[in-house]
Amino acid sequence: MAGNQWLRCVLVLALAVFGVQGISLDISSEDSIKNAASIAAYGMMKHYKGNESGEIPGKIPNTWWEGGAMFMTLMQYYHYTGDSTYNKEVIQGMQWQAGDCDYMPANWSSYIGNDDQMFWGLAAMTGAELNFPDSSDGYSWLSLAQGVFNTQVARWDNSTCNGGMRWQIYTYESGYTMKNAISNGGLFQLSARLARYTSNQTYYDWAERIWDWSVTTPLLSNSTWNVADSTSTTNDCSTQGDNQWSYNYGAYLGGAAYMYNYTNGTSTKWMNAVDGLLNRTLNKFFPASHGGEILTEILCEPTEVCNDNEIIFKGLVSAWLAYTALLVPSTYDRILPKLQGSAQGAAATCTGYGNNTCGVRWWNSTWDGWSGLEEQMSVTSVFSSNMIAFSNSSAAPLTSSTGGNSTSNPSAGTDDSSDDKTILSTITTGDRAGAGIVTVVFAGGWVGLMAWLMLG
Repeated sequence: MAGNQWLRCVLVLALAVFGVQGISLDISSEDSIKNAASIAAYGMMKHYKGNESGEIPGKIPNTWWEGGAMFMTLMQYYHYTGDSTYNKEVIQGMQWQAGDCDYMPANWSSYIGNDDQMFWGLAAMTGAELNFPDSSDGYSWLSLAQGVFNTQVARWDNSTCNGGMRWQIYTYESGYTMKNAISNGGLFQLSARLARYTSNQTYYDWAERIWDWSVTTPLLSNSTWNVADSTSTTNDCSTQGDNQWSYNYGAYLGGAAYMYNYTNGTSTKWMNAVDGLLNRTLNKFFPASHGGEILTEILCEPTEVCNDNEIIFKGLVSAWLAYTALLVPSTYDRILPKLQGSAQGAAATCTGYGNNTCGVRWWNSTWDGWSGLEEQMSVTSVFSSNMIAFSNSSAAPLTSSTGGNSTSNPSAGTDDSSDDKTILSTITTGDRAGAGIVTVVFAGGWVGLMAWLMLG
């Protein structure tokens, strides 16, 4: 047994002996859900150092894209709970990393991928849709989302596979020859959300173009509703990397839900897309072997090999399922029980270290020894998403005609003249997606207990 796995087993066994309780959660109580989300969010922000002196706002060590995912989670948390505790950190980090209104900041732009940039764009779009407080001297949330859209569609690659977004931006990056589901599905969702928010046909046309291209490739089947992880330009996108990740399904599902809502529920194309992807997502990632109600990252959880990136996926999917339930009301009764079951499962894992540290495997009924910012992020998201059950939190995301007040700038990002192609130090697998046990200092007798367990 690997060292980290052995240590996790020892920690879990010790906690089981002491009977530590998870986060108390009454899924029928608005206050209980808010309290649980507050505990999980606090646990997440204990790992964030970007608001400390000498640190970089918005930057999480060994990763860049996770900052966008974290701030998106906190925007949703504020919207659903009303707790503004972390709003200052969100605004500071989102503006600090904004680059020239396009999330291509000079310090990181030479190694980030299309999917990395896209997540920051989705975070900004979330800010616009939820009327998250704007910066007094920065870019508007809508303009930031528009800036990401503008720089990304300019990279649409017709030279291979008749179109599509590459995973990576620059030729020197590993993965440049791949066109993957999250880059294309994420841009599809961003385009759909911009279309609905602004009623600008250009965004709708791009969303439809990305969808229609995707279904001509192995990435997305509109008959089986399988979503493959990637395809390769080296063979004209004729084969697929078929790893099954929940966020690939969630990205396309969320985009289809926005398209359905924007077309006022009149499009059979988008209703079929929502139903097909939702049914496939619920059947695949809520396995009957775990009761059928708990979201599971099926590719990595059974063997305990999820890296930091993959631990976040369930949190993203939880939020996109909540949006789908609000945007396509016919899906609400199918989605809510899954969100509720997942939240209850997640709460039961939050027994780590005696301070409500949460784990990865929500179906495990107890802490599994994993801990970190990413674990807390996903749990915060699934708790917050359950607030759609309460009337004062269930309004669908706003548009410019239903109360959204973020300022538009359709040409955002197009004036970015930076061409920073300097190759930074090689980004290793560990840099992108390291997973490990957070070092924790125990007090008094707990230290003695652990020393005895490990060395006795």
